[in-house]
Amino acid sequence: MSTSIPRVSIGLPIYNGENFLEETLNSLLAQTFTDFELIITDNASTDNTQTICQGYAARDGRIRYYRNTENLGASGNYNRAFELARGEYFKWAAHDDLLAPQFLEKTVAVLDANPDVVLCYGLTEAIDGNGNILRLYPAKPDAADPEPSKRFYEFVCVPHPCVSVFGLIRTNVLRQTRLIGNYTGSDRPLLSELSLRGRFYEIPEVLFYYRNHADQSWGENASHHSQQAWYDPHRAGKITFPHWRLLGEHLRSIRRAPLRFNDQVKCYLCMGWWARLHWKYLANNLIVRDVKYS
Repeated sequence: MSTSIPRVSIGLPIYNGENFLEETLNSLLAQTFTDFELIITDNASTDNTQTICQGYAARDGRIRYYRNTENLGASGNYNRAFELARGEYFKWAAHDDLLAPQFLEKTVAVLDANPDVVLCYGLTEAIDGNGNILRLYPAKPDAADPEPSKRFYEFVCVPHPCVSVFGLIRTNVLRQTRLIGNYTGSDRPLLSELSLRGRFYEIPEVLFYYRNHADQSWGENASHHSQQAWYDPHRAGKITFPHWRLLGEHLRSIRRAPLRFNDQVKCYLCMGWWARLHWKYLANNLIVRDVKYS
């Protein structure tokens, strides 16, 4: 393992990911920007994940492999990967997604040149289990707007897959957030809080490939309780109110951010619109226990 401090840290939290792990590791290690560390946090996998990771770590000194003694849930494992990071910039990586070879090179260049940008990512294509392209995810045109409320609206009120959470983030800014919470959809409040702390920059080029496949541990057809168990197995089966939780956490993002009063008011107005858009989900949370997140 290298003793020098790398510029970029990549955190790869994993649990039983032998199906796509080698392809993903090859994608990460093929980056044209090479000054990075790869932190793998294994959530007590029971398949061949440990053997694969240890084999790669033995061949590449940039890899740091850690194995949890018990399953911390996805939120705990994602946050552990970040807590072990040493780099100026940080990126989460899922075990089944792929990067274009120039992902790090291009995103690092943007963050280096733009101190007010806190998160940088490229366009994203969805791929299937065989790597076939399924669709291109839409761009987020207001992600780079200088007005915080417009960025906040873009990531809270406009429906979107949370693929930008896999972008390159300033480590010092990410440390100021609540990170990934132990509740369903917690990557969304993380993005809302980051959007209030600086601009996002979306490179108009496909640099990220988000995999949709049958073996995903968390998916859009999963029930709320199965999603909750994925985030935190200790809370599996407990009564929760997912959309009310998201409402409260987005409001916390506003309260925690260093905003001017006018910008704060505009963000609260955004949440009024969000509540109007999601009133059926909010009502269903009070009536039925098992609802799907959307």
